[in-house]
Amino acid sequence: MTARTTARVVVADDQTVVREGIVMLLGLLPGIEVVGAAADGEEAVRLVAELAPDVVLMDLRMPRCDGVEATRRVRTDHPGTQVVVLTTYADDDSLFPALQAGARGYLTKDADGDEIVRAIDDVLSGEAGLSPKIQRRLLERLADPAPTRRPEPPDEPPDGLTAREVEVLRLVAEGQTNPEIARSLHVSTATVKTHINNLFAKAGLRDRAQAIHYAYRHGLAEPPGASAR
Repeated sequence: MTARTTARVVVADDQTVVREGIVMLLGLLPGIEVVGAAADGEEAVRLVAELAPDVVLMDLRMPRCDGVEATRRVRTDHPGTQVVVLTTYADDDSLFPALQAGARGYLTKDADGDEIVRAIDDVLSGEAGLSPKIQRRLLERLADPAPTRRPEPPDEPPDGLTAREVEVLRLVAEGQTNPEIARSLHVSTATVKTHINNLFAKAGLRDRAQAIHYAYRHGLAEPPGASAR
């Protein structure tokens, strides 16, 4: 790591054993101080507001508020805090929404201590803190010449979704937060949450990353760059 002040880090992971293991590992690494640990995205956002850490190590699949939404809220409301995703998943449906939400780093949980230190150092230096596996995935995606074929929008919304739920889903796929969706539709944030909970239940979705993939798969929203192909 470069010669700078100690990096203050918050860890966010819903699995207690994993979270405590990451905290223990970080405690052994040079130049890192763990200042807080969160069990979900809501708690992570709250700790960022209270503690103003330099970096959040953010899991993606968490209850109440998933890592993508928490990343978006942290980067919007607390731009001085960087986010490094630390997750089990390296698929496109996890990777790209996280990067679009503002994550500057992305590691999988097989990363060792040196990789974590390097990623934290990179994002605090203004660089991207990506593991070699993730860098390869991005290069493969960029180098893939095959056009993405857009599915046709269905005549009727799938899984019994209402027209309003489809509208909310499209805005989720565009990367809008709940308050932004509320402003776009001129409704309350509570109403937006109700629509999201209902469509998640009908479609069997766990988080926003799955919702985005669902919207793309059913032709309810366009993937980024699809119109340019």
